[in-house]
Amino acid sequence: MNDVPRKCTVCGSWVDEEDLFCANCGTEAPHDSAAAAVAKDSGSLVSDNFQCRGCGASMSYDARAQALRCPFCGSTDMAAKPDHKVLTPSRVAPFRIGQAEAVSAMRTWLGRGFWRPGELAREAAVVKMTPVYVPYWVFQAETHTYWTADTDQTPPSASGDWYPLTGEHRSRYPGLLIGASGALTPGETHALCPFNLSDAVTPDQVDLTSAIVEEFSRPRKYARPLAREGLEGLEADACTTAYVPGRSRNVHVNVRITGMSGEPVLLPVWIMAYRFRDRLFRFLINGQTARATGQAPLSLKKIFLATISLLLAILILFFLITALS
Repeated sequence: MNDVPRKCTVCGSWVDEEDLFCANCGTEAPHDSAAAAVAKDSGSLVSDNFQCRGCGASMSYDARAQALRCPFCGSTDMAAKPDHKVLTPSRVAPFRIGQAEAVSAMRTWLGRGFWRPGELAREAAVVKMTPVYVPYWVFQAETHTYWTADTDQTPPSASGDWYPLTGEHRSRYPGLLIGASGALTPGETHALCPFNLSDAVTPDQVDLTSAIVEEFSRPRKYARPLAREGLEGLEADACTTAYVPGRSRNVHVNVRITGMSGEPVLLPVWIMAYRFRDRLFRFLINGQTARATGQAPLSLKKIFLATISLLLAILILFFLITALS
């Protein structure tokens, strides 16, 4: 994968070697034959990598493993990949949460939902759990935002209920995470955030040869639009909560993004599978903070009782209105 960035001559954002135009401002990307030549030699040559035929995940496997099984979907239908170059991460965040802590975090999370079976946390049986280094892009950028909105805090002399406001502000975002996994969904990679990036070290300080490492499946040029959407959403939230007094409506932001750069990192995730009443569910744990996300069954009994209660309440209300009319 090519990973030789250059800077746009107009806005200063980073431009990948294969980009023809700057993704931030649309300026034609600078041509650099030297960078293209270096791009051919970028990355690391790897072997003993496999691709799951079930979910399509590409990863390297623990050399000590005696059986090849995909940690994402549990499939054993694995295809060996020929030697090829992969993107080398600039930093790796090591695991800080052990296996026992991950299982405890899973049971705590399973016991929180009202609509889940009451015995779920107690009876869920862990079938498989694997530590995996999952790829992410870390984006940095500066923003200059012009915003408009309506507030319900009107001046004393105003006759309307809403008052228009406008303003501008500048911000800097040092660590916006965008998942680059091919097996985890964008919702799953987002739900695992945040990670402590200050805890990350260089790849040579982590034994990646004896760990399961997923390859980068989303190139930086495809992650950048998601980063832009994330920055615009963060700016809209900031304007709504910090700059518009009282209640707001019609919040609009025009965000100018400069100096955007993306850094490839590997972040620790526990991939778990648990069984409940003959069904398997996938579960994920942040390997640093024990932040959890995953699948959980619903209690049909609770849903049925809630539906009956709602219907009874509607009938009682109907009879009361009929009696009073």
